Amino acid sequence: MTQHSNNSNIAELAHSLHQAAMMAEPINQISSQQAISLSDAYQIQQNLIQHRVDSGSAIIGVKMGFTSEAKMKQMGVNDMIIGILTQDMWIDEGQSIQRNQFIHPRVEPEICFILSKDIDSVLSENEVKEYVECICPAIELIDSRYQNFKFSLEDVVADNCSSAGFCVGEKLDPSTPLLDLPITLKINNEIAEQGNSNDILDNPWRSLAAATRLAKQFNIPLKKGYYVLAGAATSAAFIQPAQSVSAEVHSMPSLGFNMI
Repeated sequence: MTQHSNNSNIAELAHSLHQAAMMAEPINQISSQQAISLSDAYQIQQNLIQHRVDSGSAIIGVKMGFTSEAKMKQMGVNDMIIGILTQDMWIDEGQSIQRNQFIHPRVEPEICFILSKDIDSVLSENEVKEYVECICPAIELIDSRYQNFKFSLEDVVADNCSSAGFCVGEKLDPSTPLLDLPITLKINNEIAEQGNSNDILDNPWRSLAAATRLAKQFNIPLKKGYYVLAGAATSAAFIQPAQSVSAEVHSMPSLGFNMI
């Protein structure tokens, strides 16, 4: 018989996910042991982030997930998900990071928005343009805390949408065109994945508008200076020690980092 979550259970699940991330040791999927609702999952996520804040990290943004039709179909869902970015996830451009900090890391090329002011209401894709200071190419490093990178919708939301790290490239004017831009992900200078900015909800601005809706729904702040990762433009590629990763968004400077 499946057991449903209560508040103490939510705290326990958040703690076990936090420990899994800190120790780089995977745990079993929550859904394989008990039923949790989507709202439970977002509560677990909030608890999980509180552990990072209590450890001295600050919230610096949000990331969107399931922003491609293919990914939604694969997961059997019909909406995006939102996770939270903290300072300890920051990767400097050109930085070398340790593989042993992660369980099974993968990388994805993205578009990133930096907010020019707080957002506390649900905005359309046109309205949201007034709230952006700049646009940047970005790479997200994802790392599920579950065995074999397998999870349900509720599992992945509880695990903060697999967020593990992110690297942001050069800041560009918010008027920079974002439609139909070829995007390439390279591992050791060889093409690993190719996509297009239109793979992000047909238009990355739409993803930012969706972020305002989900943030409002799940009580997640969107503040001036926050980074908003709009979602992956390609499938994720595994990254191993002694590999470099780089991303190129058409007409934007490339960026990258190394795994050691």
